[in-house]
Formats: sequence, structure tokens, C-alpha cells
Amino acid sequence: MHFVDAWTALPPLDLVILLAPAAVAIVAMMLPGRVVARTASLAIACAAPVLPDLGVPAVRWGWLVLWLGVAIVSGVRRGAGARAEASRPGGVESGAIGSLLGAALLGLMIAGIGRQDLAADVTRAATNGLLLVMAGLAHMMLRRDALRGAMALATVGLGLQWLDAAVRLIVLEAVELPSGAVLFTTAVAVVLASRVAFVRQHDAGSAWVSHAHDLHD
Repeated sequence: MHFVDAWTALPPLDLVILLAPAAVAIVAMMLPGRVVARTASLAIACAAPVLPDLGVPAVRWGWLVLWLGVAIVSGVRRGAGARAEASRPGGVESGAIGSLLGAALLGLMIAGIGRQDLAADVTRAATNGLLLVMAGLAHMMLRRDALRGAMALATVGLGLQWLDAAVRLIVLEAVELPSGAVLFTTAVAVVLASRVAFVRQHDAGSAWVSHAHDLHD
């Protein structure tokens, strides 16, 4: 099968490096805690410069800097007190349902890639991009801390960077778009999300999304 061959043709070390960001993002999506978020962000930051298919060196180093910033934001100590509530069953149920739907959608999209007669490097880039995008979206549903939004958006952005790399390999006109466009857009989104989270933490005493109703104009 062409899809399987695209991955098994890689040496084991290259395969681990290529899949490391997606694997780390999925683990961070599933586990709570700021220590987990900071460790995962640092791991992805370290992997970014050695990912040859991600883009030119300047883009890879830019992702390193962005993920270092995400690590700082994700590791900020949350406010304590009465607002530090336990997880609500409804949130767990909605997160589980969203994860199942996301996994099914991801499976369908990867199956679609497998049916295409794409070059091995394009197949790997597109698959990695889809994994990261879905992991980032699921992260937003499962981890309801607004400060985690920075990591979720950075994960989605990194996935879009992989998809951009796949497009550039097969569509010549794509080179007209600056190679750092996805990185810049993601950085803006991360900064805005962090700003909103810090404002919520300051004004409502909590960065939990479930406490958003406590904010009033």
C-alpha cells in the first residue's frame, strides 16, 4: 500500500522525529496540568529545528521561538480559591463525544490521503498536518482552561504549516505566498488567545472557560 510505504520507507530515527510533534500534542491533549503543557511545548520546540520538511530554516527556528513562548504561557500558575472547581461531568461527556467524532473524521481524511497517488514526502506532510490540526481542535474541547488555548492554537498552526508544505510540493503557484505566513498568523492568534486568557484570569479570577459567564461588560 502506497500510504504505508511512505512511512515504512523512512529510517526508524527519522520516523520518530517526524511523528514526535503529533505524538506529543496528542498526549498533551489527553492529560491535564500545566506541567504537562509546559513539558510538551518544550518538546515540540526542541523538535521544530530538526524537521526538514517543515520549511526553510528561518521558519523552523521561528516555530521554536513560538513554542518556547507557548511553554511560558502554558506553565503560568492558575489562580486558586473557590473558582478552582472540579471537572463537570457534562464537560467530560462533551469532550469524549467530540474526541470520538474528531477521531472518526481524522480517519476518513487520512483514508482519503491513502487513496491518492501522492509522492511519499507529500503523503507524510499531509498526514502530519491533519494529525496536528485535529489534535489542536480536540485540545480546545478537552482542556477547558483558556490558557491552554495558546497551545491548542499553536498545534493547529503547526498542522497548517505541514499542510502548507504539502501544497508547496505539488502546486507551484503556492510559492507566491510567503513561507512564514502560517507562522505569523499562528503567532498573532496565540498572542490574542493568551491576552484573553490573562484578562479572564485577572477579571474573573479564573481562566476556566466554564467561568466565562462571570465576566460582565
